[in-house]
Amino acid sequence: MSTLALCIPAYNAQKYLPVLLSSAKEQAISFNEILVYDDYSTDNTSEIAKQFGATVIQGSVNVGCSSGKNTLAQIAKSDWLHFHDADDDLLNNFTTVAHKWINKENAPDVILMHYHYKDFETGKFIGEPDYNTSDLKKDSVKFTIINKVVNFAVIKKSSFLKIGGFNIDPRVLYNEDRAFYTKAAIEGLTFDYEPELTCINYYYAGSMSVNNRAKCTEAVLHVWNDVIKNTNGKYGKEIAKQLMDNAAYAATADDWKTVKGSIKTARKLYMDIVPGGSNYFQRFYKIFPYYSFYLREMIIRYLTTKRKK
Repeated sequence: MSTLALCIPAYNAQKYLPVLLSSAKEQAISFNEILVYDDYSTDNTSEIAKQFGATVIQGSVNVGCSSGKNTLAQIAKSDWLHFHDADDDLLNNFTTVAHKWINKENAPDVILMHYHYKDFETGKFIGEPDYNTSDLKKDSVKFTIINKVVNFAVIKKSSFLKIGGFNIDPRVLYNEDRAFYTKAAIEGLTFDYEPELTCINYYYAGSMSVNNRAKCTEAVLHVWNDVIKNTNGKYGKEIAKQLMDNAAYAATADDWKTVKGSIKTARKLYMDIVPGGSNYFQRFYKIFPYYSFYLREMIIRYLTTKRKK
């Protein structure tokens, strides 16, 4: 039977690890390894992980989650890897569903697992991925461009190491999952999708991504520039749409440099690209691409402030 390692990059995760590690211990089929990379935490992350029986790899400096995950992959002895953020959760059926795949003779390199996105404080359901398996198999590169694939997957260790793991460039740190899965598709790794719910992705009001919107949008732009280079511009129309979405999000963070960069790159790829929004916004965009985003954002903020009064 194939073996499976749970690999958890963690930084100051003492608040969250008990939930995840309890779920890991309650699996019907045990993980063969539970590994935690403590990224030079200043709290009791290591002690809590050890209390739950996890093997802890202690970092001597803070290197970021991509380097931590690559280190875990090198250390793991199992055939398959599942990377899981310390502040998310597993359902009790995860390993049972995973083993259905990893014990197949013709198992793909990457199995995307279904998840729900929930508010951690309220438990309110926010959303879930709408993956189309036929699209994934037909063109995995296009699929990973259109769909934001986050870190819920089971990955063959040998395939992961063959493509060099996660990109440790600090410029993609806040978008490392998308950087990895687009790279995996471009490098020719095979994909499939498991629709049964197995994971929970939590939203936190004070999370790293929420508090660092500008860094996130800068990372997104850098990832798309890499994808453009590595696909010779083949998916220009699809990437252009993603860049327009990034421009809109960058505007909410006052990251006007990234707004400009995203629009410029999108139009270079596909001149006829039109961002989503009202007819008025789209008409103004055709005349003043950059200023249309600025004006819309200022109007939204004005109306939001007015409603609160």
